[in-house]
Amino acid sequence: MHYISDVVGFSASLALLGAYHAYLRYRLRKNPGYTVQRLNDVVRTAWVKEIMQRREGVLAVQTLRNSMMAAVFLASTSVLMIIGVLTLSEQGDKLRTTWQALDVFGTASARLWLIKMLLLLVDLLVAFFSFATAIRLFHHVGYMINAPQGEFLTGADPAHVSTHLNRAGGFYSIGMRAYYYTVPLLLWLFGPAFMLAGTVALVSALYYLDRSPRVSLSKS
Repeated sequence: MHYISDVVGFSASLALLGAYHAYLRYRLRKNPGYTVQRLNDVVRTAWVKEIMQRREGVLAVQTLRNSMMAAVFLASTSVLMIIGVLTLSEQGDKLRTTWQALDVFGTASARLWLIKMLLLLVDLLVAFFSFATAIRLFHHVGYMINAPQGEFLTGADPAHVSTHLNRAGGFYSIGMRAYYYTVPLLLWLFGPAFMLAGTVALVSALYYLDRSPRVSLSKS
């Protein structure tokens, strides 16, 4: 029963994120271009078709290299953060009482501290593997987009290549989502109330970042 406030705080945090993503799915059913992610899927599909029709191999490789370098940087950062979490877990006895000094509702249990560290570690591992998978798919697209289309290369058509590229973008988005959720998980180390506040702030930020920009066309 000592863990009830932390369990409620963690469950409420997940419920808020789940409700937000359910809201996004609801809006996407009414407006397919509501989110930046869906708009990027459409743009990437059109880009692949144009690149393969014009045979702009150099432009394709340069663009994919930029995306791959961003994913490599974030994957490497995930590894460094994982090492940092493992270092913090070794110093739990010293940090637990200090970091939870502001915690009015939670508990300073050593077991709960390790559970929090484990969940933070799992979140960072999800980010790492998501970015690593995105790198792998970007790498494959670099070959596929320059492959000649023919009778024996049915998998090198623009629809197939754009599907792989959008999958890479999807894994990149999952990695970024995992990065964002490290904020509530880190605040959880100070107490469940701080975690809930961080989750509300995160959902508010995502609501702004996920929506496609509304561009008004003015007549000159």
